[in-house]
Amino acid sequence: MSRRLLSGHASVVAPRLLGSVLTVTGADGSVSVRITEVEAYGGVGEDPGSHAFRGKTSRNATMFDAPGSLYVYFTYGMHWCANVVVGLEGEAGAVLLRAGEVIEGIDLARVRRPKAIRDRDLARGPARLTVALGLDGSHDGVDVFNSSAVCLTLARRPIVPTIISPRTGVGGPGAQTPWRFALDDPTVSPYRPAAPRAHSPERRSVGKDAGL
Repeated sequence: MSRRLLSGHASVVAPRLLGSVLTVTGADGSVSVRITEVEAYGGVGEDPGSHAFRGKTSRNATMFDAPGSLYVYFTYGMHWCANVVVGLEGEAGAVLLRAGEVIEGIDLARVRRPKAIRDRDLARGPARLTVALGLDGSHDGVDVFNSSAVCLTLARRPIVPTIISPRTGVGGPGAQTPWRFALDDPTVSPYRPAAPRAHSPERRSVGKDAGL
């Protein structure tokens, strides 16, 4: 049933992930985060802001996997970002996990994020979220419904987003697509439009704040 709920279009599935809990277990313990902010990214030829817009590559291959796969990519030589693959297998789609509230393993999250002054900032932003959870490239392709390392528990009932806006840091033709969904929660990261800058052809529509 959980996998079936993720088989729709990214823009429909994304708000369904609000309130869901992602738990990551490693050698040093487990951390659970309640998702409070997400962004939807579409498929080939559909969404200029998506890694999959120009087709399948070695970097974005996981986006074409079955719904429930975890797509983890490295951006700007500094950060990991985590996404839940959605839609039909073979048709790329993903939901970027932008922010959440640490609800279990908070002591471990604090160790991983020592610069966070307040607990609300532990997973406030896509790069902070992956650090707090302990996610990195080794988790790319993991099935969140069939893994002891990464487990996604969907909210029992859909939660209506209180914030719907364009995606953070996405420029170009996809800049105004209103596919950012969030709750009215202090853990939600601030919205920032894409900063004007020169981009390589591969990344022309991807903004600096870890857009997908």
